[in-house]
Amino acid sequence: MIRLQKITQPDTLGATASTLCIAHCLATPLLFIASASYSTESPTWWKVIDLVFLGISFFAILQTSRTTTKAWIGNALYVSWGILTAAILNEIFEVVHLPELAVYIPAIALISLHIYNQRYCKCVGDNCCSNS
Repeated sequence: MIRLQKITQPDTLGATASTLCIAHCLATPLLFIASASYSTESPTWWKVIDLVFLGISFFAILQTSRTTTKAWIGNALYVSWGILTAAILNEIFEVVHLPELAVYIPAIALISLHIYNQRYCKCVGDNCCSNS
């Protein structure tokens, strides 16, 4: 039972971080509306939260990719994280204008992949979620 908890924690962490990231992105327009009289740009601390979520997500993906029974999940998590990172860095540095879906789609993919992995990564005896 203890081994199963160690395996599902990165998925829970990753899914939670991605969900909070989406909530953070959804709250951004409300922040702009609330502070419209003060500034037209979001505060620096608000942008730093994006980077914190990326760091937490990367750690969760690293742990998940080491323990998943399906190698494609690890690859899909890294690809989704890479796309999300590129979209967030693009928003911070304003390289090109991208629709908001550029952030939401990879974040939802991360949530879905972590939940899928958590649900279908089953331990059988001592062979617990080894890459096969």
